[in-house]
Amino acid sequence: MTSEKSPLAGSLDDDDYPAYTMGRAAEMLGTTPAFLRTLGEARLITPLRSSGGHRRYSRYQLRIAARARELVDGGTPVEAACRIIALEDQLEEALRLNEEMTRHRAGS
Repeated sequence: MTSEKSPLAGSLDDDDYPAYTMGRAAEMLGTTPAFLRTLGEARLITPLRSSGGHRRYSRYQLRIAARARELVDGGTPVEAACRIIALEDQLEEALRLNEEMTRHRAGS
């Protein structure tokens, strides 16, 4: 066996690589393709398109869809679930930036 890396190795490790078809993504999440289309219409996730025009999802997008399904399964309307997830994402980014700025100030 050679120590050379496969040209696909980077893609397989990339959370943003659109590796999953809509059917496979729905199966993995235990949901329907219609649910994934609804999340796309709400602009929570925007799947990339294959050369044939088929939706393709990344692992990152599947994690977001799984969070949306969790909220919807708990009784939250889809639109509200999408807003909650967007706000959670904004909060996480704000906390990350705050921590980065605090570390920068401490190092000055």
